Amino acid sequence: MKIAVVSDVHSNLAALEAVLAAIDAEGVDELWCLGDLVGYNAEPDACVSLIAERVTTTLCGNHDLVVSGAIGMNVFASDAGAAARWTQSVITPETLEYLQKLIPEGERHGVEMYHASIRDPVWEYVIDDRTAAVCMAAQRSSIALIGHSHVALMYGYVEGTFVAGTAAADSSLPLGEGPFLLNPGSVGQPRDGDPRAAFLVLDLDQQRATWRRVEYDIARTQQTIHDAGLPRRLASRLAEGR
Repeated sequence: MKIAVVSDVHSNLAALEAVLAAIDAEGVDELWCLGDLVGYNAEPDACVSLIAERVTTTLCGNHDLVVSGAIGMNVFASDAGAAARWTQSVITPETLEYLQKLIPEGERHGVEMYHASIRDPVWEYVIDDRTAAVCMAAQRSSIALIGHSHVALMYGYVEGTFVAGTAAADSSLPLGEGPFLLNPGSVGQPRDGDPRAAFLVLDLDQQRATWRRVEYDIARTQQTIHDAGLPRRLASRLAEGR
């Protein structure tokens, strides 16, 4: 079983299309999404439609919960709030209905999935060794997947040794007994200094995780942000990967 894992699409259609094309070339059996389909960028309906069409298992993230009305808009400030309010005002009833059906955690083929973390599937950021170790101690299975931080990360135990850190493009990790906690990075708004869209290939037969990065038309996404009247900072940060 070979699975592609994406997260934090954030209404970036150009990035999502590029990632899906790369995933098709990988020849995977299933595609999973760890949430935050909407927010920040300007093409929510098209992104949700593609996810609904292509993805086997989809979680919701904090932005999805805010836009769908499950969480109050007051939790967001500044650019995130402006984008969430705009998204809520323009999405179709079909997009809203799809978002409202999603939950922030799940499990498939013995792999746990959380938008943020096992301790708090909606809000907790797992970006340091200590938090990762605490979360791994609570895992029921050898592999858990998380998103939310927009950073491609690997945490786990290989032959008793703890390995941790950012996962560079095309880096891979053998998956033994574990446990392992893996973040594919973000499709629509990477924050690790690499502006390329990110995804993860999880090969359960070969017991290996491989992180991928894909070039996409950033200028196209920036133009849609400008055209929508969203904060200009949301456009400029895409080229910087932050």
